[in-house]
Amino acid sequence: MTFSITAHDPQSKARTGTLTTDHGPIQTPIFMPVGTAGTVKAVHQRELETDINAEIILGNTYHLYLRPGLDVLSQAGGLHGFNGWRRPILTDSGGYQVYSLSNTRKIKEEGVTFKSHIDGSKHTFTPEGVMDIQRIIGADIIMAFDECTPYPCEYGYARQSMDMTHRWLGRCIDRFDQAEGHYGYQQTLFPIVQGSTYADLRRQSAEVIASKEREGNAIGGLAVGEPAEEMYAMIELVNGILPADKPRYLMGVGTPANILEAIALGVDMFDCVMPTRNARHGLLFTTEGIINIKNEKWNKDFSPIDAGLGGYASTFYSKAYLRHLVKSEELLGGQIASLHNLTFYLWLVRQAREHIVVGDFIAWKNEMVIKLMQRL
Repeated sequence: MTFSITAHDPQSKARTGTLTTDHGPIQTPIFMPVGTAGTVKAVHQRELETDINAEIILGNTYHLYLRPGLDVLSQAGGLHGFNGWRRPILTDSGGYQVYSLSNTRKIKEEGVTFKSHIDGSKHTFTPEGVMDIQRIIGADIIMAFDECTPYPCEYGYARQSMDMTHRWLGRCIDRFDQAEGHYGYQQTLFPIVQGSTYADLRRQSAEVIASKEREGNAIGGLAVGEPAEEMYAMIELVNGILPADKPRYLMGVGTPANILEAIALGVDMFDCVMPTRNARHGLLFTTEGIINIKNEKWNKDFSPIDAGLGGYASTFYSKAYLRHLVKSEELLGGQIASLHNLTFYLWLVRQAREHIVVGDFIAWKNEMVIKLMQRL
């Protein structure tokens, strides 16, 4: 994998770049739709490619390991062969899912023992095992196995967890570098910065991660309940330490405003379930602001969902029709809303790239943060 920076914003840390993988290039800043179990919920691969124009999607190690399982994925030729997606894939290591299973898991130095949410069966994830699993899944970018701490988190626990994450990272790197990929293309490993919202821990973790000299780096453990100002402060601190010539991936973030503010702080890659999860509940992100399509005010609004966005779903269907589908709990409602929201998120990062290149990103960002987060 290679990464080249193509433009810098003169008034912020925002930049554009090209991240090149064996499954194609990725223009940054980029938003990556989340396809947890091998599918971006309610969206066809053809729509992801042609309508949304997603350049990379996510899969999740925990979910894919449990179902369909490694035998199926291996025989299919990895996740690319299984779901037919021809562009790059990134896999989360499962650390966040283990974090969310706090009542059914036990964390030790060796790794994490947990119970499946599907059938209650017992499993163990170790750093080495997670590397092997992600090799079989076959993602272009795979994540180190870490522990994501909750918020708020006591300082002592945050430090202990961070130190263990660093030890696990060493084991991940050793296993990754010793093993070969299964499918004839290159994979790369991203370490993850942790440390909760403690500046000294974040600084220490960023220094450790930077010293590993991998091809890209991630920032984890944010957007878990802390105030946005604390999140931005941690991002700024960490990005001042992580190498500027490598991509920076902010995991699990976030709202349109979060993304624009983090781009200004030098983040290149984002993912979040928010576009599709909110879509299924009738919450739409548009170029004019946020719409709750269930509200009565849209009942007889026959204008397009978002005429300014472009794209099939956003311009073909009316607000009134989508409201009817969502209120009736028709499956098509969730599909249209998901397609629209993802189209919006990819539009947002494309617009950010254009304004970085032109040199007026900050003025545009400041205007858009207010506009896009207002309720219509």
